[in-house]
Amino acid sequence: MFNPFYFCKNLILKVYNSISAFHSLTKTVITLGTFDGVHVGHQSIIEKLKACSFGCNYESVVLTFFPHPRMVLQQDVSIQLLNTIDEKALLLDRFGVDNLIVHPFDEAFSNLSAEEFVRQILVDKLNVYKIIIGYDHRFGKNRTADINDLVLFGKKYGFEVEQIGAHEIDEIAISSTKIRSALSDGNITLANQFLGYAYFISGEVIEGKKIGRTIGFPTANIQISEDYKLLPKKGVYVVAAKIKSTLFFGMMNIGTNPTVGINEQSIEVHFFDFNSDIYKERLEISILEYVRGEQKFESLELLQQQLEKDKVFSLEFIRSNESNFI
Repeated sequence: MFNPFYFCKNLILKVYNSISAFHSLTKTVITLGTFDGVHVGHQSIIEKLKACSFGCNYESVVLTFFPHPRMVLQQDVSIQLLNTIDEKALLLDRFGVDNLIVHPFDEAFSNLSAEEFVRQILVDKLNVYKIIIGYDHRFGKNRTADINDLVLFGKKYGFEVEQIGAHEIDEIAISSTKIRSALSDGNITLANQFLGYAYFISGEVIEGKKIGRTIGFPTANIQISEDYKLLPKKGVYVVAAKIKSTLFFGMMNIGTNPTVGINEQSIEVHFFDFNSDIYKERLEISILEYVRGEQKFESLELLQQQLEKDKVFSLEFIRSNESNFI
C-alpha cells in the first residue's frame, strides 16, 4: 500500500520554475492542469501519462501554473488550495512523474492565442509528442479554443491528443469538492479516501509559548508560510511525521488556544515518545484522524485531563491501524 509518510527529500522529479527553463532532447508526453490535491482522480491521469511515456521511452511532463489563474484573472486572493507547490512536487515525485513545470501565470501568458500557445509552448518549448487533456479543456486568449481545436493543431504540428472523458473529469471535480468539504467538516477519513493518501501540511518548527510543556504535553509549533494552504477544521487530530528518518505519531491541535486566551491561530503537535530539539526543522505532518473540536476549558488542569483522554484515543487509533503504517 502507498505509505504517505515516506516522502523522498531528494526528489527524482525534476522541477522547473518556468517553461523556458525546461529542455528535453527527447519528445514529451504532457498533461496540464492545477492538479490540486493530486487525488485519486488525478492519479488515474498520471498513470495514463506514465504508461504512454514509458511505452515510447519519452519524458513525462506535468505543466501547472502559479499563481492559480483565478488569483490573476478574477483577483480571487481568498482561494484555498489543498497543496502548496512544494507539496505537489513531493506527491508527483512519489507517483513517478519525470518533470514538473510550474509556470508563472500572468496577464501576458493569458493573452497568448490558442495557436501561439500550441506552437510556441507545446511544440517549440516542450517538444510534445502527445498531450493528455480533459474533454472540456479550453485554452488561448479568452479561453476561445477547445479540444476540437487542439486535435486540429495536433494534426498540423504533428502531435497526438488523448481526451480524458467526461465521466473521469466529473469524478475529479466532485472529488476535489468533497475533499475540501470533508476537511472543513473535520472528516479526515473521507478526505483521505478521496485523496488516496493522508492529507498533510508542511511547515517549519518555530518557538511557541511553551505552555504545553508545563502540563506534560510539549509541542512543536508549525509555521506554514503559504497563506493559501487549506487547513482542516479547528480541533485535535491524530497525526504522524517522519523526523530524521524515523516515523513518529502524535496529536495536533489547530486553533486559537482559547483556554489560555492567546486568540491567535496556531498549529501545535505533541509527538509521543519524542524528546529532541527540532526547532527550524521542516516537517510534513500527515493527518490521520479527527479527535474532537476546539474547546475552551476553565483551567489548565481540565485541559490537561482532556489531553490525557485525547492521547488514549490517539494511541488506540494508531494501534488499531498499525498495519496501514508499514
